[in-house]
Amino acid sequence: MQELPHLLGRIALGDRNAFSQLYQATSGKLFSILLRMLKSRADAEEALQEVYIRIWRNAGRYNEEAGSAMAWLCSIARYHAIDQLRARKPQTETLDEAFDLASLDPSPEENAQRRSVASGIENCMQTLEASRADAVRRAYVEGLSYLELANLHGVPLNTMRTWLRRSLLKLRECLGS
Repeated sequence: MQELPHLLGRIALGDRNAFSQLYQATSGKLFSILLRMLKSRADAEEALQEVYIRIWRNAGRYNEEAGSAMAWLCSIARYHAIDQLRARKPQTETLDEAFDLASLDPSPEENAQRRSVASGIENCMQTLEASRADAVRRAYVEGLSYLELANLHGVPLNTMRTWLRRSLLKLRECLGS
């Protein structure tokens, strides 16, 4: 391994023969690092090619004073594997996108409960006089005011309030039983 710095210097000058020698001397070690980190032989083989492309392009950056050539090569492999692992992680969605994924529709159980409650309310509404049932529907479904309902049914305002209050009490009693 004494010749690795010399090979890297020749690779920096574009020497393909030196690159081949470097590959023969180091590919096993770099492949084992990539395989251990990436956990897939196919991914490690692909990553090894990328690592050697980086080595070819960056051989001139190797500084013998900074550390051994093998350590420099191993760090290139390690950092490339880390980049690959980061790329595998799914990107988080924005809050708005995540909100769109969640269904706002009621569950089948909620639908069944709503139908049951609606059926009970409708049955109880039939126990009211027609004019009072109409006033309750218009007040609580359509949102008409007491005054509008009083004018619509031709009764005084306080009479309409009494109709609605008594009708709600009767509905509550009916639904409670």
